[in-house]
Amino acid sequence: MAKYRIEIDRETCIGDGACTNEAPETLEMDDENIAVVKDPEGNSDEEVKAAAECCPTDAITLYDTESGEKVWPED
Repeated sequence: MAKYRIEIDRETCIGDGACTNEAPETLEMDDENIAVVKDPEGNSDEEVKAAAECCPTDAITLYDTESGEKVWPED
């Protein structure tokens, strides 16, 4: 089971693609050049967190799957 639940804000994503470079088995760009989750367990937890952290607009929010608490972006 994946450590993170991944949410992507389609309004905030600018299609930079940096996230897909960090976690290419988890994230991909759709037909509108917006990041989407293709497999939450495709990459390691560390790679998924790195993908979220490199997003220039913080469009990717990560939640701990056990506690439900937001992990990224930090408040």
